[in-house]
Parts: sequence; structure tokens; C-alpha cells
Amino acid sequence: MIAGCAALAGIAAATPAIAASDQDGDRVAVAGSTPVWATPAAKVGDTDDSTQRRIQVALSLRDQAGAERLAKEISTPGSPAFRKTLTAGQFTDRFAATIQTVDQVRDWLRTQGVRITGVSSNHHFIEAVADTGTLEHAFGTKLSTYKHRGKHGKIQNLVAPESAITVPASVRGAVTAVLGLDDSEQTIAPQRVDRRAPVAQATGGAGCATYWGQTVNDSVPKKYVDQSNVLCGYNSAQTRGLYGLTPAQTGAGTNIGIVAAYNGATTLADANRAAQKFGSPPLAAGQYTVKLPDGGFNPDPSCEPDSWAGEQALDVQAAHTIAPAARITYYAGADCRGLYTALNKAVADNQVGIITNSWGYNGDETTVSPAARQAMDAIGVQAAIQGQSILFSSGDAGDLSGVTGGKRSATFPSAHPWVTAAGGTSAAVDGAGKKMWDTGWASTGLVQSGNGYVPTQDKDGPFAGGAGGGVSQVYERPEYQAGKVAGARRAVPDLAALADAYTGFAVGHTIPGHGYAEYASGGTSLASPLLAGMIAAAAQAAGTDRIGFANPAIYQLAGTSAIADVRHRDGGVWTDQLLAYGGVSVPPGAGSYFVDFDAKPQSLQSGPGWDPLTGVGTPVAGFVPALAK
Repeated sequence: MIAGCAALAGIAAATPAIAASDQDGDRVAVAGSTPVWATPAAKVGDTDDSTQRRIQVALSLRDQAGAERLAKEISTPGSPAFRKTLTAGQFTDRFAATIQTVDQVRDWLRTQGVRITGVSSNHHFIEAVADTGTLEHAFGTKLSTYKHRGKHGKIQNLVAPESAITVPASVRGAVTAVLGLDDSEQTIAPQRVDRRAPVAQATGGAGCATYWGQTVNDSVPKKYVDQSNVLCGYNSAQTRGLYGLTPAQTGAGTNIGIVAAYNGATTLADANRAAQKFGSPPLAAGQYTVKLPDGGFNPDPSCEPDSWAGEQALDVQAAHTIAPAARITYYAGADCRGLYTALNKAVADNQVGIITNSWGYNGDETTVSPAARQAMDAIGVQAAIQGQSILFSSGDAGDLSGVTGGKRSATFPSAHPWVTAAGGTSAAVDGAGKKMWDTGWASTGLVQSGNGYVPTQDKDGPFAGGAGGGVSQVYERPEYQAGKVAGARRAVPDLAALADAYTGFAVGHTIPGHGYAEYASGGTSLASPLLAGMIAAAAQAAGTDRIGFANPAIYQLAGTSAIADVRHRDGGVWTDQLLAYGGVSVPPGAGSYFVDFDAKPQSLQSGPGWDPLTGVGTPVAGFVPALAK
């Protein structure tokens, strides 16, 4: 198989290769269709043959290498083809699988008893459903159940093929991957945490601060001259002030796409209620649109449906705060397994210029099957050719965001070379709504002991949340990182924005069973839609609805006045509660805690130039006009 993104100046993904024909001589294996965790030792049982499974059969582009060359030319400032994009129809006519190929694969699936439920307009996915027994027969493998241990010891029983799937030789050249035969997508989760419990009101100024240093608890030990009580959550003016945005920079004429699972019924009402409270204009009629999945939703408990409603609220409100005039289109996945379908629809429809994704796998990129990784290749390349920007959160558990079996790596999909990976910062805003400083988001949890503080002691040590980052084990360093990142591998993240919930973003959300609440939210789930809003403002400045794959321009702007290099700064907040970001273990219950910023509780810390918490830095006032050029 063609190596994913190989034409992007040295990017070479570890993608499946065609194996030898089987004994019948008429079927070939799709190597790489089994995840690394599906080992004989991890097998715990068989599966029920009658269980229905939804699958997506991914079809190859006619000229993957040619598409990648064109995507690079369109995305690189100074190239003669810079921002000379194709429409979705032009891309499909030139690069997508032909209708004859679609029909050939579709007809074969039908002969196997697989029911076709749809074909994406860009011919990338054939959507289908069948019972497990039918799928085992169709793809020449057996599906079994395996015990999977993710980060922080989370154990799940997941289904996967015991051996590489096979397809007839006549269709093997068209089929690049089959998603849905394994349960890897059940390890996907939003990259977000909420501080819903208010900081205790007590003597000595123990309430949360509305700006940095407004409230400082004087009844507990003080660690730094420059410290604050935990922030209540920055409002719209404060959040925009972090990036020097002017009132005219609104994202007018653009459309931001948000991809997540399920659909919260109160999202629009909550966004407008929160906007009134925190200072953004309400969403106008028709400004917010929802694209529902074909076939409805699958309320799978393993996908934690309730957690996605809070994610949707955060994404919509954060993007709207930064780009209040931009249209927002929410693409809902049927469940956590339907996210690739929703993302592909956002690209195939080509109605949005920026697509933000605040989700990722629970584990490093190597735990995702090569077939699933390759499904992103065609999606990312098409988006770049159409001038769409795709962003992904980098994770919320620091160097544990991408760790399995003791190996640390970047997470997926943030590590994919055709996406912009959003890292995180902790940030201080003064009483006038201006940024005082920021630093890399990597929190050290301390608990009061006498007249001082000592590190918390639990299975994650003093680590109390932080942006994911690191070096890919799968992708070679893309050309746009040359001269900015050392080493020969793709490095994550690319750019950073506010992510620390201790200095977080104020959100309003109706919580099932509890009613409407306002609270501080964070995680790189926040950073991604904030950056999406800034890209929308840049597109507005350029007089268009999109600026395309942003990484080549971002790395060209690194070291200029458009991007601030984020470095360590001593500082922190007092709080009466520590937050369990991404499953990070922290002491439960109320107490007297100090959160020390960017003090290297693991292996990640901000520093000069590119670093694994903030990438090349964070946008400042010059970013929007510079990116527009």
C-alpha cells in the first residue's frame, strides 16, 4: 500500500502492505488490520456471532502520491499553487475512487451478505452493517475479545480480528482499510476536564479569582510572590485579550466545523445563555447548524455519551468566543466509532473551512491499527487540497497521553502530519483583561503540610494534568518542521492556546439531572477550538472563508512577532480541589492544594523554540494578520 503522506517531504507512515495471496490464490491479506494489543496472551474469549457491527470500508485514492504533492503545493506559502484550491467535486473527479470501483467493492460486499448503508460523496467510505459471523466470513478472519490496558491502568474488553483480514484480489487494490472490525475507537475520549465544584468561600479570601491575583488566600502558605487563587474561568473579553484580538477580528464570512460524538439537545440554548453572561454576542438564527449521522445515534455506554455533551458545549462556546461572527457547523458521530465518518463528511461536504477535533485515543499512536491510521491519509490530503484546516487536541495527561506498555509517544490523530496539533498553556490575565504571561501547561500538585506544601503522592506522583506531546514513532518529520524541530520524526504539538482549567474558560452547560451550571473548563479540548477561531479570523482578514492546512505557515511564522515563544515561568494557584484530567490520579475531596505551573512533574516542560507542551508557541496580536498573508 502507498505509505501515508510519503510525498510530504519525507513523511512515511508505517502503513499496511499487500501480503501474499492465500492458499486459494484469489484472496489477499490487508496487513496491519489488527491492532498491536490483540495478542494471543491478551485474548479472553470469543464473540457473539449475532452481534451487529457497523463498518467503514475505506477506498484508496487513484493517485495518493499525486494528491499529496498537490496538497503540499497548495499549503506552502510562496508556492505558485499556494491557496489555489480544488472544489470537492474537482477533487473527487481527479483523485477519488471511480464509481466503477465503488460499485465493484459494493457488489462484492453484498454477495457476502453485508448490508450497504451508504457511500460517502467523496467515495472514501462505503458504510455497511452485518452480524459478526457474516463479517468473519466476508473478511476471512475470526473476531475475538481481548483485554486492553490503557493509560492509568484502565482495562477494557475489546474486539479485534485474530489475524489479518483478507479480501478478493480483484478488489484488494481498491480497499485500503476496514474500520469497525476492531474496537480501538472505544478508547477515544474527549480531551477535556471541568471544574464544576466551586472553590470554597471561606475566611482569608479563599474564593476563586475573576482575574489573576484578584483573590489570594492569605490563610494558607504562600509559595510565590506571583500567585493567585484558582481562576473562576475567563470570560469572553479576557479570553480574546490573551491573543490581542481586536473587535473587528470576528471570523465573519467563515464557517467552523466541529466534529464530536452524539448531540446535546441544549447546546444552542446553553451557548446563548453563556454568551449573555460572559460577554459574547448570541448566536444568530442559522449561525449554528447540526449535521446528524445517517441511521441515528448508538447510545453505547462504552463511549460515555454524557461526556460528549459537555465537550460539544465547550467547543461551540470557545469557537464562538474567538470568532463570534463565524458560522458553526457541528458534525455528530453516531458514537465514538462514528468519528471518522463524521470527520470525512465535514471534508467531503466542503462547507466548512476549519475543522476542530477535541478527541483522541487513550494510548499512543502505535495502539491504533495501521489500517485506521491510514484512513486519515486520504481525509487529511483532501482537506488540504480543498483549503480546509484540520485541528486535533494533543491530550491532557502529559507524557502519559501517549503511553502504553511504558513507551511514550505522540497521540493519534494529533500526530498525523496533515493536522495541526493543539498544545496547551496556563495563562494569567490582569484586571484590565490583558495577558500578563503564560507558560506551558504541566501541573504539579502540592498539598499543604504545616507552613508549606509537599508533592501529592499517588500512582501518578505529583502530576496533576498537562498537555500531551512528544515524538512520533510512526511518522517521519515533515518538511515544514525542518529547522524548527530536532530529530527525524514528527513532533507534537504544533501550536498552543489556553488549556489549563485552573486558569480556564468559563462555560455554561445544562448537565443531565442537575440543570444549567456555569463553571471553568479546560484541556487541549479548549485549545483546539480557540485556535480554530483564530484561523477563522485570519481567513476573514484574507478575504476568504479558509486559509488551508496551516502548519507550513505556522512554522514559517515561528520566531516572529506573530507567535510568542512560551517558556517556563514560576507561578501557580491555590485551590481546594485537584482535577482528574484525562484519568490522572489526584487526591480526592477538599483540602488545601497548590498547583505549581510547568515545574516538570513528568518529562515535559516548556522551553526555548519548539517544545512538547506548546509547540512553536502561542498566538499573539500579530498572528491573525500574519497568517492571512
